[in-house]
Amino acid sequence: MRLSQMLFVTLRDDPADAEIPSHKLLLRAGYIRRIGSGIYAYLPFMWRVLQKVSQIVREEMNATGAQECLLPQLQPADLWKESGRWDTYTKAEGIMFSLIDRRDQQLGLGPTHEEVITAIARDMIRSYRQLPLHLYQLQTKFRDEIRPRFGLMRGREFIMKDGYSFHVDEESLKKTYQDMYQAYSNMLRRAGLAFRPVEADSGAIGGSGSTEFMVLAEAGEDEVLYTEDGKYAANVEKAVSLPADAETSPFTSYEKRETPGTDTIEKLSSFLKCSPTQIVKNVLYQTVYDNGSTVLVLVSIRGDQEINEVKLQNELTRLAGNYDAKAIIALTVPSTETQQTWAAKSLPLGYIAPDISDEYIAGSKQLHTKFLRLVDKTAVELKNFVTGGNEAGYHVVGVNWNEQFKLPESIVDLRKARPGDRALHNPEQTLSSARGIEVGHIFQLGTKYSQALGATYTNEQGEEKPLVMGCYGVGVSRLAQSAVEQSYDKDGIIWPVAIAPYHAIVTIPNINDAQQVQVAEKIYTELNQAGIETLLDDRDERAGVKFKDADLIGIPYRIVTGRAIANGKVEVVERATRQSQEIAIDQVVTTLKQWVTAAIEVKN
Repeated sequence: MRLSQMLFVTLRDDPADAEIPSHKLLLRAGYIRRIGSGIYAYLPFMWRVLQKVSQIVREEMNATGAQECLLPQLQPADLWKESGRWDTYTKAEGIMFSLIDRRDQQLGLGPTHEEVITAIARDMIRSYRQLPLHLYQLQTKFRDEIRPRFGLMRGREFIMKDGYSFHVDEESLKKTYQDMYQAYSNMLRRAGLAFRPVEADSGAIGGSGSTEFMVLAEAGEDEVLYTEDGKYAANVEKAVSLPADAETSPFTSYEKRETPGTDTIEKLSSFLKCSPTQIVKNVLYQTVYDNGSTVLVLVSIRGDQEINEVKLQNELTRLAGNYDAKAIIALTVPSTETQQTWAAKSLPLGYIAPDISDEYIAGSKQLHTKFLRLVDKTAVELKNFVTGGNEAGYHVVGVNWNEQFKLPESIVDLRKARPGDRALHNPEQTLSSARGIEVGHIFQLGTKYSQALGATYTNEQGEEKPLVMGCYGVGVSRLAQSAVEQSYDKDGIIWPVAIAPYHAIVTIPNINDAQQVQVAEKIYTELNQAGIETLLDDRDERAGVKFKDADLIGIPYRIVTGRAIANGKVEVVERATRQSQEIAIDQVVTTLKQWVTAAIEVKN
């Protein structure tokens, strides 16, 4: 392609609304244009990148026996109500665009397609002989992000590959899950990315287990905790670890003490001259379920630990059936104003004890009048600990469970793992932290959707069984931007060869020099004929402008028909290393073909 004929406009300065390097560079280099908040046009260069990423994805998916299809973006609300996720996606997380059509029917723009694919399976799969079955699509998805940011990383419209598999049992599902683990690893390696598979929380998708594929980059929104031995890696939302050992309590007998102005762990620890590991803090949460029920949750946890609210939400979702509900609409630490709407009397905030009386809760139709009491594992084994005294300005010391306070029945892991913690698999290993961009996520769904939507098959014994499902997603547009976030310099993008929009760019320093133009045209034509996708910068611009633009757009190899042509050579510059060498004109095509082939094959 001739650059003079392309829609090609670069920007000298960083756009004001771009926050991270990859977003700035894609805008500056003319790959994308912002149309609205979180809405971008993919311009010709970007579309070529996305096509290459999509092709890699297709090849790896097809190699596993998966079949490509295309599912509707517009989805009936009734399907989502059958699965119990309509309120979660339109109210709780609020990420689904929903609308009413002219027939007063509710519809949603699909952020994901579990319901649609399960409905298809319900209608078409009858027998175990049809299983396993794996369908996938490359499709535009929609998310009503509260704060769209980082360009294609967190947009309101994006391209995604999502696949869904159906099985007779968990064993068959796990085989496909492992196939996808390998296929996703292949995709990212072929795209030239440094990545790490990590254990992950399944979130609103659900299921028994999931793995995220993280592209490692400083601008990543996710924190990954991992061990140097390579045997453990997890998203911080899912991560588990061994906390530091609790110190011995300085208190030997139970008593109530006046502790003015100690409404934080730091202040209390300093005032009593004790370790935070010997304090039990009691944190109050308010949970609203999809049926309108409000449940007040008291979490007791060791003072030096933080509550992982993803783990807490998962536990409360598991308990939803106790309140005739399916999903959580909201989970918050209630403000003073909110407390006034249900508190029968003022709570001693900062001084609450594990046994705070249910009498603090005023009765109402939707409000459950007893605290749900949960205790984190870190607090269970403490002896002679410190906790709130249920009176402002007072704590109690020398406390033991089942002596002064009853140990809550629900003992759960709610703590947030953090860097420096010891690993469960080997306490000699400690957790390190890295930033990552989630570009892929695979799930073992089990029967969550098939049971909800009545998707069954008949087994060899003639029994009707729910289909066992898996789900596998790759963010195609996010992956493309992640490649830029992982590989750039002060002058612009450095594309991996396999997904670069073009492999090479032939630059004519002076278009008024007939010999430069003649040699450039010859090399340009021969490279393209040899399968090396090549641009020709034939614009009437200064050489310096052309060189800067070539660096900015990140084409892997630049061929310059400058002074060296007097000696029968051209200058070839590798974008990634900036190494420059002069190559004989008649050897350019052979050399570039070897380089490009080697760069792509080494990742296969």
